[in-house]
Amino acid sequence: MVPPNTANSDPSAHTPQIVQESPAESMEARALESNHKLNGQGPRHFLSSFRLPDKLVFAGQEVPLDNWQMRERIEFEFYQFLEDEGENIIIAKRTGRCFPPVEQKLAEAGLPDDLKYILLVESKCVAVAYSRARASGPWQFMKSTGKRYKLRSNKWRDERRNLELSTDAAIKHLRLLKEMFGDWFLAMAAYNAGEVKIKRLLKKQKVNDYWKLHSVRETMRYVPRVIAAKEIFSQPEVYLGLTREELYTPVETETVTVRVKQSRRNLASIAKEFDTYYLELKMLNPELKRGYLPRGTHRIKIPKRGCPDRCLEQAKTP
Repeated sequence: MVPPNTANSDPSAHTPQIVQESPAESMEARALESNHKLNGQGPRHFLSSFRLPDKLVFAGQEVPLDNWQMRERIEFEFYQFLEDEGENIIIAKRTGRCFPPVEQKLAEAGLPDDLKYILLVESKCVAVAYSRARASGPWQFMKSTGKRYKLRSNKWRDERRNLELSTDAAIKHLRLLKEMFGDWFLAMAAYNAGEVKIKRLLKKQKVNDYWKLHSVRETMRYVPRVIAAKEIFSQPEVYLGLTREELYTPVETETVTVRVKQSRRNLASIAKEFDTYYLELKMLNPELKRGYLPRGTHRIKIPKRGCPDRCLEQAKTP
């Protein structure tokens, strides 16, 4: 929405000469002025000013944009992302925090870096994301799948919420799906819908190509959405007007051992011991579901000591 004209009404701010404008000229001038104020430097772009490139590659595989229905599916997700600019600016900024450990683990495992964009579709890089189907964490594991990869989940701890641990599990699961289907597009579809369902649909429809597969709406949209996410969030400066320096930077942390001898110990007490506070401790350790640690030995993250400003390296805004 274009904001109302807020020009200075002080008579001294105007020259004595009065110039008559036609209604059309006046409206055009006000719209131009408002657009400049809204964007800081120029007219606002329509979504149609952005175009999906003619060639896209994901995880080393070329995306078949020359097919009419495939292109439309990806363009739909592309413009859906761009439509909600405010939320996507925040998502892009979050990638500065959540992508680095994932990129490192993918590289060490020899898997394509592009797989990190699954995170944006699954959880928007929110560690405590929880779906109606009871999938949890940044990679949205179901409890049964998480258990398969040794992610503990009980009344006080849910390791599906831990970015590092769940990324290790996601890497194992995605590698297995790629070996099973021989194709990253089908592997991602199976990540979303389950390998049994995808196998059954492929057999029933007598196809072996994700782009020719008919499935439920969510799975039909899933892979195009991940591809669109890569196109937009790999270039935030192009699509969202963000520089790399504006992305959130990770908080430097260290891991400490906490031994609880009583039946439980309140997290607020532990936070105070390590010169932090309850909310920060919960945010750095999203796998902790309760406000306490039970009896036993625990490893938790705290802000790196000796860093009064939490060692943030965020660029200063001039």
